[in-house]
Amino acid sequence: MSILQPLEQKTLSEKLFLVRFKTNTESHLKVNPERCKVCKDKSCIYICPAEVYKMDEKENITISFEGCLECGTCRIACEFIEWRNPKGGYGMCYRYG
Repeated sequence: MSILQPLEQKTLSEKLFLVRFKTNTESHLKVNPERCKVCKDKSCIYICPAEVYKMDEKENITISFEGCLECGTCRIACEFIEWRNPKGGYGMCYRYG
């Protein structure tokens, strides 16, 4: 008999609910708007699991850094994104993770 119990299966939405954020007023994500305008792929919009990057009606990229999961996927997908770790004490915190 094993003392270990199988982990409960959770959906992505249930897992994201366990993430807590302490946001700073200063973004840890920066992009050059001029580079975004000439970018053909706009990969940041499609690659981010938290949908931090969005395009408005004028095709400008907006960043909602407060919901960033800090996975770093965007900095791999786009060389023009300047990604830094949030300042100490800020950012996201996984619960039961």
